Amino acid sequence: MSEERGGRRFNSATDAEILNADVADSYFHRTMQILRARGLEDVPVHAELAYKTSDPDDWFVVAGLDEVAVLLEDVDVDARAVPEGTICRPHEPVLTLSGPYGAFAEHETAILGLLCQASGVATGAARCRLAAGEKPVISFGARRMHPAVTPMIERSAYLGGCDMVAVDLAVGRLRIPATGTTPHALVLILGSTAEAARAFDEVVEPEVPRTIIIDTFDDEKFGALIAARAIPDSIYAIRMDTPGNRRGDFKDLMREVRWELDRNGFGHVKIFASGGIDVDYILHLNPVCDA
Repeated sequence: MSEERGGRRFNSATDAEILNADVADSYFHRTMQILRARGLEDVPVHAELAYKTSDPDDWFVVAGLDEVAVLLEDVDVDARAVPEGTICRPHEPVLTLSGPYGAFAEHETAILGLLCQASGVATGAARCRLAAGEKPVISFGARRMHPAVTPMIERSAYLGGCDMVAVDLAVGRLRIPATGTTPHALVLILGSTAEAARAFDEVVEPEVPRTIIIDTFDDEKFGALIAARAIPDSIYAIRMDTPGNRRGDFKDLMREVRWELDRNGFGHVKIFASGGIDVDYILHLNPVCDA
């Protein structure tokens, strides 16, 4: 199998393959084949790239231009763009390219992909940021995307307004802040929420906030108390990741947890939500959720 992929074991393109336009749609290669045959490969053109949508009042956060700049670094083209993080409307040019068409024709696929995916992540993050107001928003979406683009996802989410990200590779490469909680796997292996909380508190550096997942084995309101009582002096937050098929109204569930924590002297413990959280869900949970 790896021989069929040129020795590569994952389905991702190398830097060289991207820079050599091996990732281009085949019709761009055929177009250049035709233009070269007619001696027209150096026809001067001016191209404008803009985002499109059926909603004229929609808006986007521009991201991915850092990688477009790398792609065009040695290309004979005059490239001009809005700054990264610009808010733009449909059909507003975000990037213009001027020069011989053959210089950048076969890079169009990559340029569009770099811009569209990064901007999509940044825009989604920005909309969540606006919905959450002053409450923290943490990028936790890398697990839903190909790991080859994890740094891009985390950078774009941070650019769009997330306070922190979750993947260490992005932190080390991009120097943006990271955070983390405890996964269900730790609780399952150690056997209880309490033991997982104590182990996290004993082993992990003290500057890392103690945010403990509480719904692996236990009803949420009891799991929250178990976690808080396990490490009462250091716990920062509990994380609720209740599966959708047993959430009911997640806000009501959180209200129960909040009431139990407050009633038992843990009013300082915050509540984090995760799992399928979108803009509408954030707005719904805002009255009781802390992040």
